[in-house]
Amino acid sequence: MNSVMNSSNRFSKKLFSAVAASLIMLSLFGCGKYSSKYKAVAFVHSNTPSSAYMDFYSFEGRMVFKMKSKEGKELNYSAKLESGCARILLVSSETETELAYVDGSDEFSSRTVSVESGTVYIIVETDEECSNGDFRFSFE
Repeated sequence: MNSVMNSSNRFSKKLFSAVAASLIMLSLFGCGKYSSKYKAVAFVHSNTPSSAYMDFYSFEGRMVFKMKSKEGKELNYSAKLESGCARILLVSSETETELAYVDGSDEFSSRTVSVESGTVYIIVETDEECSNGDFRFSFE
């Protein structure tokens, strides 16, 4: 009987250790600083270190792009939205800047902003469902 209790106790300790190690790893590596959370229909997106885009029929929520800015490069961006409202935010060195507020049937083909070198996050977020949107970002 003691051997059964000892093996059960060892199993519980191993299980606890495995769960604790998994939680520590997840907290260190699994969760990014900024995260995307959205619901979308006909949603296509891409993200490379120097460019990103999202194109959708319907989108509601938050999409985060992580990019790398190099010295001397500027961020070019464009947006189109048929209905709804969206904010485009730029986060660089812990500083959050609103690049644009896009209202239904708004469109702009090209805007440029200087960005310091390093990792930047571009966040597109909505408060309501938006339709027929196209957002593009690139360093040039």
